[in-house]
Amino acid sequence: MIRSLPENLLHGRRAIRTLTLPGLIRLVTEIDDNGPISHRRGSLQGAFGDLTPGQLRHAIDVARDLGLVHADEQAPDRYRLTASGEALAEVYDTAARWARARQFPDTSTDFVTRVQRTLQLHSRSPYAFASSLEPHQVLTDFLQANPAVLNRTDARSAQERAEAGRAA
Repeated sequence: MIRSLPENLLHGRRAIRTLTLPGLIRLVTEIDDNGPISHRRGSLQGAFGDLTPGQLRHAIDVARDLGLVHADEQAPDRYRLTASGEALAEVYDTAARWARARQFPDTSTDFVTRVQRTLQLHSRSPYAFASSLEPHQVLTDFLQANPAVLNRTDARSAQERAEAGRAA
Protein backbone atom coordinates (compact mmCIF):
# COMPACT_ATOMS: atom_id res chain seq x y z
CA MET A 1 0.00 0.00 0.00
CA ILE A 2 1.36 3.42 -0.92
CA ARG A 3 1.37 5.92 1.92
CA SER A 4 0.51 9.39 0.80
CA LEU A 5 2.48 12.59 0.99
CA PRO A 6 1.85 14.74 4.04
CA GLU A 7 -1.74 15.88 4.18
CA ASN A 8 -0.96 19.37 3.01
CA LEU A 9 0.48 18.64 -0.42
CA LEU A 10 1.70 22.21 -0.84
CA HIS A 11 3.80 21.97 2.32
CA GLY A 12 5.10 18.59 1.15
CA ARG A 13 6.17 20.00 -2.20
CA ARG A 14 7.85 22.97 -0.53
CA ALA A 15 9.67 20.59 1.78
CA ILE A 16 10.87 18.55 -1.19
CA ARG A 17 11.98 21.73 -2.95
CA THR A 18 14.04 22.57 0.14
CA LEU A 19 15.42 19.05 0.52
CA THR A 20 16.57 19.05 -3.12
CA LEU A 21 18.78 22.11 -2.83
CA PRO A 22 22.16 21.12 -4.32
CA GLY A 23 24.11 22.65 -1.44
CA LEU A 24 22.01 20.86 1.17
CA ILE A 25 22.38 17.50 -0.60
CA ARG A 26 26.15 18.02 -0.81
CA LEU A 27 26.47 19.13 2.83
CA VAL A 28 24.46 16.27 4.31
CA THR A 29 26.05 13.57 2.15
CA GLU A 30 29.58 14.90 2.65
CA ILE A 31 29.23 14.77 6.42
CA ASP A 32 27.47 11.39 6.24
CA ASP A 33 30.16 9.88 3.99
CA ASN A 34 33.26 11.46 5.55
CA GLY A 35 32.31 12.34 9.11
CA PRO A 36 32.11 15.72 10.84
CA ILE A 37 33.71 18.70 9.17
CA SER A 38 36.63 20.12 11.06
CA HIS A 39 36.92 23.59 12.54
CA ARG A 40 40.32 24.06 10.86
CA ARG A 41 40.56 27.07 8.60
CA GLY A 42 39.71 26.25 5.00
CA SER A 43 38.43 22.73 5.65
CA LEU A 44 34.82 23.70 4.99
CA GLN A 45 35.39 25.39 1.64
CA GLY A 46 37.95 22.71 0.74
CA ALA A 47 35.33 19.99 1.10
CA PHE A 48 32.87 21.93 -1.07
CA GLY A 49 35.01 23.52 -3.76
CA ASP A 50 32.19 23.04 -6.28
CA LEU A 51 29.85 25.31 -4.29
CA THR A 52 30.10 29.07 -4.12
CA PRO A 53 30.58 30.54 -0.63
CA GLY A 54 27.00 31.84 -0.82
CA GLN A 55 25.58 28.43 -1.71
CA LEU A 56 27.58 26.82 1.08
CA ARG A 57 26.49 29.41 3.67
CA HIS A 58 22.87 29.00 2.57
CA ALA A 59 23.12 25.19 2.81
CA ILE A 60 24.54 25.45 6.34
CA ASP A 61 21.84 27.93 7.37
CA VAL A 62 19.07 25.70 6.00
CA ALA A 63 20.58 22.58 7.57
CA ARG A 64 20.87 24.28 10.96
CA ASP A 65 17.37 25.78 10.70
CA LEU A 66 15.87 22.36 9.90
CA GLY A 67 17.79 20.66 12.69
CA LEU A 68 19.84 18.50 10.31
CA VAL A 69 23.28 19.74 11.34
CA HIS A 70 24.67 20.60 14.73
CA ALA A 71 27.22 23.39 14.58
CA ASP A 72 29.56 23.94 17.51
CA GLU A 73 31.96 26.80 16.93
CA GLN A 74 34.22 25.66 19.78
CA ALA A 75 34.43 21.92 19.03
CA PRO A 76 37.14 20.46 16.76
CA ASP A 77 34.37 18.82 14.72
CA ARG A 78 32.44 21.92 13.81
CA TYR A 79 29.55 20.48 11.80
CA ARG A 80 27.96 17.11 12.65
CA LEU A 81 24.73 15.50 11.50
CA THR A 82 21.89 15.23 13.96
CA ALA A 83 19.65 12.14 14.01
CA SER A 84 17.39 13.94 11.52
CA GLY A 85 20.39 14.70 9.31
CA GLU A 86 21.39 11.04 9.35
CA ALA A 87 17.82 10.06 8.41
CA LEU A 88 17.91 12.55 5.51
CA ALA A 89 21.23 11.10 4.35
CA GLU A 90 19.46 7.72 4.15
CA VAL A 91 16.69 9.32 2.08
CA TYR A 92 19.31 10.72 -0.30
CA ASP A 93 21.15 7.39 -0.55
CA THR A 94 17.91 5.49 -1.20
CA ALA A 95 16.81 7.95 -3.88
CA ALA A 96 20.21 7.79 -5.60
CA ARG A 97 20.27 3.97 -5.53
CA TRP A 98 16.75 3.84 -7.00
CA ALA A 99 17.71 6.27 -9.76
CA ARG A 100 21.02 4.56 -10.54
CA ALA A 101 19.34 1.14 -10.83
CA ARG A 102 16.90 2.61 -13.35
CA GLN A 103 19.41 4.91 -15.07
CA PHE A 104 17.16 7.81 -14.14
CA PRO A 105 17.24 10.43 -15.50
CA ASP A 106 20.10 9.02 -17.64
CA THR A 107 23.28 6.95 -17.35
CA SER A 108 25.72 9.83 -16.82
CA THR A 109 23.82 11.70 -14.10
CA ASP A 110 25.70 12.69 -10.93
CA PHE A 111 24.58 11.90 -7.37
CA VAL A 112 23.02 15.30 -6.63
CA THR A 113 20.98 15.33 -9.84
CA ARG A 114 19.80 11.76 -9.25
CA VAL A 115 18.60 12.68 -5.78
CA GLN A 116 16.94 15.88 -6.99
CA ARG A 117 15.10 14.27 -9.89
CA THR A 118 13.98 11.25 -7.88
CA LEU A 119 12.56 13.35 -5.04
CA GLN A 120 10.98 15.78 -7.51
CA LEU A 121 9.38 12.84 -9.30
CA HIS A 122 8.04 11.73 -5.93
CA SER A 123 6.43 15.10 -5.33
CA ARG A 124 4.71 15.06 -8.72
CA SER A 125 3.79 11.40 -8.96
CA PRO A 126 4.33 9.05 -6.04
CA TYR A 127 2.89 6.25 -8.17
CA ALA A 128 6.03 6.39 -10.33
CA PHE A 129 7.55 4.25 -7.57
CA ALA A 130 5.02 1.44 -8.03
CA SER A 131 7.77 -1.03 -8.97
CA SER A 132 9.73 -0.14 -5.84
CA LEU A 133 8.18 1.73 -2.95
CA GLU A 134 11.48 2.23 -1.15
CA PRO A 135 12.25 5.88 -2.12
CA HIS A 136 8.64 6.90 -1.55
CA GLN A 137 8.44 5.13 1.80
CA VAL A 138 11.76 6.46 3.12
CA LEU A 139 10.91 10.05 2.15
CA THR A 140 7.39 9.83 3.55
CA ASP A 141 8.71 8.36 6.81
CA PHE A 142 11.33 11.12 7.04
CA LEU A 143 8.75 13.89 6.51
CA GLN A 144 6.37 12.36 9.04
CA ALA A 145 9.14 11.95 11.62
CA ASN A 146 10.43 15.49 11.02
CA PRO A 147 7.41 17.80 10.91
CA ALA A 148 9.72 20.77 11.47
CA VAL A 149 10.91 20.32 7.90
CA LEU A 150 7.37 20.86 6.67
CA ASN A 151 6.78 23.84 8.94
CA ARG A 152 10.05 25.67 8.37
CA THR A 153 10.20 25.47 4.60
CA ASP A 154 7.57 28.13 3.94
CA ALA A 155 9.73 30.94 5.27
CA ARG A 156 12.66 29.95 3.10
CA SER A 157 10.88 29.23 -0.20
CA ALA A 158 11.95 32.39 -2.04
CA GLN A 159 15.59 32.01 -1.01
CA GLU A 160 15.70 28.36 -2.12
CA ARG A 161 14.25 29.21 -5.52
CA ALA A 162 17.06 31.74 -5.95
CA GLU A 163 19.73 29.16 -5.02
CA ALA A 164 18.24 26.48 -7.27
CA GLY A 165 18.29 28.97 -10.15
CA ARG A 166 21.96 29.82 -9.59
CA ALA A 167 22.95 26.14 -9.36
CA ALA A 168 21.11 25.08 -12.49
